[in-house]
Amino acid sequence: MIPPPLPSPISDKDKTWALVAHLSAFSGHVVPFGHLIGPLIIWQVHKNELPFAADQAKEALNFQITMTIAFLVAGVLAFLLIGLLILPVVWGFDIIITIIAAVKAGEGVPFRYPCTLRLL
Repeated sequence: MIPPPLPSPISDKDKTWALVAHLSAFSGHVVPFGHLIGPLIIWQVHKNELPFAADQAKEALNFQITMTIAFLVAGVLAFLLIGLLILPVVWGFDIIITIIAAVKAGEGVPFRYPCTLRLL
């Protein structure tokens, strides 16, 4: 799916909230479901006033939903021991790609996560 065209230039406020939307996924390490709640709140609050931030928050939310599904599958597979190998790979992929997305959003470049279910 092609992302919608964004107005140019993107404001600093828009870039900042987009960056925060991606980084808010790390709140899931502290708060249960924070990785989903952070991007969801930013998307809902800014969807009418900051199009770039809303787009990136929605993208971050889709990715975090996908990662949640991947963690659940790896957790179930842990009973077969293969999940013990998959869990650290999924976790590392989640962290690295989220950081890359945050950097790109901070630069005002729309980022599309790879391997993501576009549910929203």
